[in-house]
Amino acid sequence: MRKRGASCSPTAGFTFSNERTMAIMRFWSSTRLTASDVGEDAEEIPAQSALVPADSVAGRSLVIVIAIMTFLAALAANVAILVADASVEWRSDIAREATVQVRPVAGRDLEADVRQAADAMRRTPGVLEARVYAKSESEALLAPWLGEGLDLSELPTPRMIVLKLDPDNRADLDRLRMELERAVPSAVLDDHHVFIERLGDMARAAVAISALVFILILGAMAVAVASATRAAVATNREIVEVLHIVGAADSFIAREFQRRFMALGFRGALIGGGGALAFFALAQFISQQWRATGGGDQMEAMFGAFTIGWSGFIVIVLLAGGVALLTGYLSQFIVLRHLQQLG
Repeated sequence: MRKRGASCSPTAGFTFSNERTMAIMRFWSSTRLTASDVGEDAEEIPAQSALVPADSVAGRSLVIVIAIMTFLAALAANVAILVADASVEWRSDIAREATVQVRPVAGRDLEADVRQAADAMRRTPGVLEARVYAKSESEALLAPWLGEGLDLSELPTPRMIVLKLDPDNRADLDRLRMELERAVPSAVLDDHHVFIERLGDMARAAVAISALVFILILGAMAVAVASATRAAVATNREIVEVLHIVGAADSFIAREFQRRFMALGFRGALIGGGGALAFFALAQFISQQWRATGGGDQMEAMFGAFTIGWSGFIVIVLLAGGVALLTGYLSQFIVLRHLQQLG
């Protein structure tokens, strides 16, 4: 006796329930036939349903994963931009200054050497200002290393002269050194080039780390999308294989998955990108409130006003769009590979 509710397709070599197979065939027919093709029987064919379910637990989970990954990727990208911009400002500010150390030498008048060095610097083209630090100010610079309350009067503390350089008319540092050596042999000019180079290396390292984190986040998101696509293909395996057997084009089946996963990716990217924008807006508001405090001054010195500007906004928008496209086309690629394996 033939078992009810089961049939075997000799062509396909698979066994499905009658109701499942007929639903698949009606789905395929509804995508290929028009009203003129079916005539009076058009009412018997249901409206086209989605090949991939419109809403499911797996779909909602994927949206959450994509939103989190987009948020983290946007943070990594904009932190790299903030550090790079802050590094440019740091190096620009430091490059506009130079310092002269006048060391005390036995048999020479230190105060006279300081005045001669300052006068020589002021006469040099490219120097806007030469500010002489008083003895107490020079000693105060040693306090962070030697501690407070020490009597430094007996120590041979060098005197400092801070030079403000003209950014539009850069001073010839070699000429500055020659003028300084001729005026005061015991004076030393420091243009901070070593510190600037180290600062640049630090900023480049921070940007490289942020870029690596950004790439790892996108890679993790791609793995999550690939896993979700394979799970969706496995869940709808009977439908996919029957459509493949009855002649549905591989591109048609892949496009169904692409449209669905691109919609999921766009939803998640929109949530994650919006969260990133809200985070930076909140961070900017908090930094403005803390600007008058010591910690706020340090944060502003390191990251500026902590605002991403139009460049950061464009990066987040492009990232959200890229995530949606990546999700859609990655799912299409995986489905096409699965269909090719079916032959």
